[in-house]
Amino acid sequence: MNARGLREPRRKLHVKTYGCQMNVYDSERMTALLAPLGYAPTADLDDADMVLLNTCHIREKAAEKVYSELGRIRLVKEARRAKGRDTILAVAGCVAQAEGEEVLRRAPFVDMVFGPQTYHRLPEMVARLHRRSGAVLDTAFPEESKFDHMPRSSPVDGPTAFLTIQEGCDKFCTFCVVPYTRGAEFSRPVAQVAAEARALAQQGAREVILLGQNVNAYHGVDDETGQEVGLGELIRRLAGTDGLDRLRYTTSYPAEVDDALIAAHAEIPALMPFLHLPVQSGSDRVLSAMNRRHDRVFYLDLVERLRRARPDLGLSSDFIVGFPGESDKDFQETLDLVRRVEFIQAYSFKYSPRPGTPAAAMDLQVPEDEKDARLTELQDLLNVQQTAFNAACIGRRLPVLLERPGRHPGQLVGRSPYMQAVHVDASEDKLGQIIDLEITRAGANSLGARPLVPARPPAVTEVAARHAPEASL
Repeated sequence: MNARGLREPRRKLHVKTYGCQMNVYDSERMTALLAPLGYAPTADLDDADMVLLNTCHIREKAAEKVYSELGRIRLVKEARRAKGRDTILAVAGCVAQAEGEEVLRRAPFVDMVFGPQTYHRLPEMVARLHRRSGAVLDTAFPEESKFDHMPRSSPVDGPTAFLTIQEGCDKFCTFCVVPYTRGAEFSRPVAQVAAEARALAQQGAREVILLGQNVNAYHGVDDETGQEVGLGELIRRLAGTDGLDRLRYTTSYPAEVDDALIAAHAEIPALMPFLHLPVQSGSDRVLSAMNRRHDRVFYLDLVERLRRARPDLGLSSDFIVGFPGESDKDFQETLDLVRRVEFIQAYSFKYSPRPGTPAAAMDLQVPEDEKDARLTELQDLLNVQQTAFNAACIGRRLPVLLERPGRHPGQLVGRSPYMQAVHVDASEDKLGQIIDLEITRAGANSLGARPLVPARPPAVTEVAARHAPEASL
């Protein structure tokens, strides 16, 4: 309230998120951090008092998209200023961490630039911005964990929620910027994770997706015993959370999958039968150049162990084609691995050099036209496998978590245990429920379904006829 007793107008916050699911989680937490300062979310860029771009630096095009978007926002900012309305423009995330000074050089109209480890200082940065002129740049790796200073959970929007349990990576794959932008591996304490899971469930989340750059390297401390807990044991504990029916985790590092995690897939019904397990290449020579800590035989053996533990397990993966020095023989070995494993989903990309990574300075960079041809061939094979798996689901009964309204009246969209989008005609009071559906049709990227029809009880006349005495001859 102001001095006249009138309610102050709310400030508007527009957030645009690029990249991974962890960035989605981080955007939600930053929104929660700014709420006490009077910022309410808006989808209208032109009406925003603060615009926050949460950026990704994994691929070159993603970073360039940020600079292109900044140019567009500059025009909005100037138009609002002409009307006497200020706009704070903030760049967060991995592009900010990797290119903080470059962001301010290329886009001097940006007000705040800060990396993934400093989100908890966002209210302080806003205050600093109001106290003095000039941009705020904060890309340090603070000693304290940001999770100790952030809200316990963000408002839940739908029945599925993200929960970051681990950040950073110590693996230093030669193509990857994550160790430089997110820092060393850090795992949140067990009690902190469990408390956030309970809070999410209390707000209506039925499914929680555990996030980490290297999520199965989780080694959080149990406050009661002082011992470290791995991901398998953490999943066992979270599976007992009231209201949580489903658990997932991403992204995994194959060499960190241990016996306890494999056992969790076999023994915990709440852990969905779907695992994203990035392999990147099927060639040992390329895997070595990538500094991946697994080879082809290790990966195939791991897949076999996982499928013995959970025969209905579906696998997804990541692939990079055209890595420096990749020969046609190396690429054919990738295709062979894909045929052996039969992935139900996958993400595949052309290699793009990231500044500061060892691979960017390697000799034998693959020509773009060869990358394009290989990517097309790989994606064609992966699409055949995904389409075949979807088609094999026709006639099956699958439990589907209904998440949102569909594009058509009376339609809802949910997720199967295998992360497939499923469309069904159902009333909106079913939103947030897990419903058994019969799959009736399949496309390359989604399924159609109908509710299971209960068995019709026999009519009274049928029952009477069944028990009537036989007629006399």
